[in-house]
Amino acid sequence: MPHSTNKELIFGIMVGTAGVSLLVLWYHKIRKANATVTLPKFLSLGNTFDSVTLQDETHNGTAVIFQRKQLQILEKLNELLTNMDELKEEVKILKETISKLEECMQDELGGTITGHKISPQHRARKRKLTTVQSSASRHSSEEAESEGGYITANTDTEEQNFPVPQAFNTQVEEFKLDILLQKADHLRMNEVGKVESFELLCDHKEKFKDEVEFMWRFARAYGDMCDISTNTQEKKHYANIGKTLGEKSITRAPMNGHCHMWYAILCGHVSEFEGLQNKINYGHRFKEHLDIALKLLPEEPYLYYLKGRYCYTVSKLSWIEKKMAATLFGNIPTSNVRESLHNFLKAEELQPGFSIPNYMYLAKCYIDLDEGQNASKFCNLALLLPIISNEDKEANKEVKKLMISLKK
Repeated sequence: MPHSTNKELIFGIMVGTAGVSLLVLWYHKIRKANATVTLPKFLSLGNTFDSVTLQDETHNGTAVIFQRKQLQILEKLNELLTNMDELKEEVKILKETISKLEECMQDELGGTITGHKISPQHRARKRKLTTVQSSASRHSSEEAESEGGYITANTDTEEQNFPVPQAFNTQVEEFKLDILLQKADHLRMNEVGKVESFELLCDHKEKFKDEVEFMWRFARAYGDMCDISTNTQEKKHYANIGKTLGEKSITRAPMNGHCHMWYAILCGHVSEFEGLQNKINYGHRFKEHLDIALKLLPEEPYLYYLKGRYCYTVSKLSWIEKKMAATLFGNIPTSNVRESLHNFLKAEELQPGFSIPNYMYLAKCYIDLDEGQNASKFCNLALLLPIISNEDKEANKEVKKLMISLKK
């Protein structure tokens, strides 16, 4: 190799090395300067960036791309938080399992096999709902995303008929519509009765499937079954079919408040099994149809209880959820504890002693407002009511925890 070429090569290596060194020094300097940026500052910078950027956007195409990037970032953050929650839940279950493992092993070694305890209600429901589960496999739900971004449940027979199981009983007692509806309503006094009401409506669905009063009660029955079921796949199955029935009832009777009420409730059930974006979409639908139902049924206490829960949930929304809602619908849903309290009190006014969950939320609202005396009052009232459903049972447990916290 010529001598001049060696000089050029050596000179090039020296220049490259010097450049890399300067780059490393510059990186460390910048890193130290930015090391004190905290998460709150980052979020505030993000908010500033949002407002400045959106004001400077002059083309719709750029705004759409920016919103998509926002959604992608928020989805990733939500996925991270969801994974953390799932990991915590798995660790909790693992701890509970380990604590019971020694006892189970001792029982087995001693000649006693410890079986899983099944409640009488569960045994009855398992026997009665064998047909439902077999039908669920035939009418498997296929999730498809609509143009509006919603996830809907489309069954194999949705366009032809109600996606519901065959009749439970081979010999069906014939009822006139008004008698059937009265019987179905009367049976819903407890969870076992709700199962029987569901079966009764399934037995008569071919005869009354086009009657509006039957349609919304049938959707309600699927909502009841979603509440009662303890299996996630079953709950999702009932929720999706019930929502589909609710949609059909609204199409058939757009001025029937009960149709809107139960469609809103079933949207809430379906949202439990969705990701953040669709959860917010269904929450938007829930609020829309709940408001319509309130206009059509202004004396229905259950609607005010649902409105109170919605307001309370919105008041507790995380930053990510608020940003996602703003990106999807153009504005952030707003509410506060006092608005929530007003709705819970309205439900109690219309029907004193309405429910244990209503008293529980009243107590929570008063705790948030630092009114301990009123919170204790509603906790005590909640403990006086009988426990009828799983929701009542969970609310009763929560009330007892609230009372302990109030005494501290």
